[in-house]
Amino acid sequence: MTQPYGTPPPGVHPQVPMAPPPADEQWQPARVDPVPGTDFGLVQLRVDPVTSGRAAGSLVAGIAAVLVSLLVPCFGIVGAVGGWSGWVVGAFTLLTVLAGGGAVALGLLARRQIARAGAEGRLRFTGRGQALAGIWCGAAAAGIALLSLVLSLVVQFSR
Repeated sequence: MTQPYGTPPPGVHPQVPMAPPPADEQWQPARVDPVPGTDFGLVQLRVDPVTSGRAAGSLVAGIAAVLVSLLVPCFGIVGAVGGWSGWVVGAFTLLTVLAGGGAVALGLLARRQIARAGAEGRLRFTGRGQALAGIWCGAAAAGIALLSLVLSLVVQFSR
């Protein structure tokens, strides 16, 4: 059973002043605006910036696209001997282009979210570098996969 704040615990004399609760660093007021005509005020709390989830997602999708794009030339070289590389390389290229395109789109959305979130009283986002890295990784992976697809098809049909 909890007691309301300001009520002394059992066994403590009621005239002993109660200490205020400890100030939590997470809940610091940024400013206090008085409400006209009253004794009250409106408190706006300081909110620490948060890393954008879109930026983190962009980076993860970009890295995944790079890893999948490295499979395209591997299957292209191995499959050129057996004659089956076209289908497998095409499927991995499509997967890489979709993941890379998603990384670029998420990165661009994250950069817009970060740029717009700096207003007073709004949640601030960080992660501009993560978004940029996701854009670059996604674009590079798509380029690597498309060039590897062309190279593997040239090798397969030149035999």
